Amino acid sequence: VHERHRHRYEVNPEMVKELESNGLHFVGRDADTGERMEILELDNHPYFVAAQYHPEYLTRPLAPSPMFLGLLLAASGQLQGYLSGEDVSQDMDTKLKL
Repeated sequence: VHERHRHRYEVNPEMVKELESNGLHFVGRDADTGERMEILELDNHPYFVAAQYHPEYLTRPLAPSPMFLGLLLAASGQLQGYLSGEDVSQDMDTKLKL
């Protein structure tokens, strides 16, 4: 992920193993050292994702950031189908309209 990073908060690297053993998984780390946690997910939750970057800067209405697309897919009950390769584009036109 090449996005603008926010530098306000960081995870203490000494706590990563303990946090991960309790279901919080760091799925994205900085490319330079691997010490800075960039993206996390929570086990046993339909869609719990957090990031240390600004996905809103590069997202566009017809080209959403994967984080925002995942949120919309999860909220409309289509995330698992999308992740397994199903074509959800027909359903998205119907389910994502407000």
